[in-house]
Amino acid sequence: MSADIVPLPRKAPTLDPMLSLTAAGMNSVNAVILDRMQSEIPLIPRLAGHLISGGGKRLRPMLTLAGAELVGYKGTRHHKLAAAVEFIHTATLLHDDVVDGSELRRGKAAANIIFGNPATVLVGDFLFSRAFELMTEDGSLKVLSILSRASAVIAEGEVSQLSAQRQINTSEEQYLHIIGAKTAALFAAASQISAVVAECSEEQEHALEAYGRNLGVAFQLVDDAIDYDSDAAEMGKEQGDDFREGKMTLPVILAYARGNEEERKFWKDAIIGHRSSDEDLAQAIALIGKHNALEDTRERARHFAHRAIDAISIFPDGKARAAMAEAAQFAVARGH
Repeated sequence: MSADIVPLPRKAPTLDPMLSLTAAGMNSVNAVILDRMQSEIPLIPRLAGHLISGGGKRLRPMLTLAGAELVGYKGTRHHKLAAAVEFIHTATLLHDDVVDGSELRRGKAAANIIFGNPATVLVGDFLFSRAFELMTEDGSLKVLSILSRASAVIAEGEVSQLSAQRQINTSEEQYLHIIGAKTAALFAAASQISAVVAECSEEQEHALEAYGRNLGVAFQLVDDAIDYDSDAAEMGKEQGDDFREGKMTLPVILAYARGNEEERKFWKDAIIGHRSSDEDLAQAIALIGKHNALEDTRERARHFAHRAIDAISIFPDGKARAAMAEAAQFAVARGH
């Protein structure tokens, strides 16, 4: 007598282990964030709070806390530094929304729509300044060097993306360089500084930096895929924003490279802004689907997520390493 063996469904990866691992530390980080976003100028905490309290996962400061757990750090220096990481990230989001003319951020009206572009830019500058105050208070020149360098690289990445906007001949190599700068640099720095404050070996420091960098690339690849295969509820922005802004993300790069002459003509017109209607977006999504560009984008994301997980394999197995590995898996599984 025989019976069919039915495999149990695999549980979808979540951020829950990471949230549980860092919960106590994030309470301290959030207290620092709340305290340091205050100002005698009422508009500053109002505008900053609009984004900071807007439902983001705060993954970047969580990486600092998780890294500290992974290496067994028992101090508290990393709380202020994690807050600095979040301020850097928030400042870049405020500036990005002005540059992109975004109307939504995390599912609600972007700060620039409510408060205007000048105030949004200036409050972004305020948050950058607060981040650097927190770094200098820590007193480590190495930490200051890592985070200040990351801030400069992020700005370079944003300028590179702006230069590549509406440029149909942007290559996959150029695209990966851009997201490595504008997204992965802060993931890498946030992870690396936990090893610095814990006075870890150079090997451990490099491992955490590599984890964050590869996770950041995977995260951005999936974000760019979601823009063409999910609704606004997933990303907190309108579907097709990247398409209408003429951004050369990997799904478009792949679909253009694989398209016939007529399809390439469509993409050339779309990227320079001549094809931006809902019908054009639907056609773009169809072409991306026809050439498996979304699945191939996600496959590349899986590759970088695996590299992130491999990077921390030098550390002992345990709750922290498992949570960080599942966070990498979650980054890729979003939107599916």
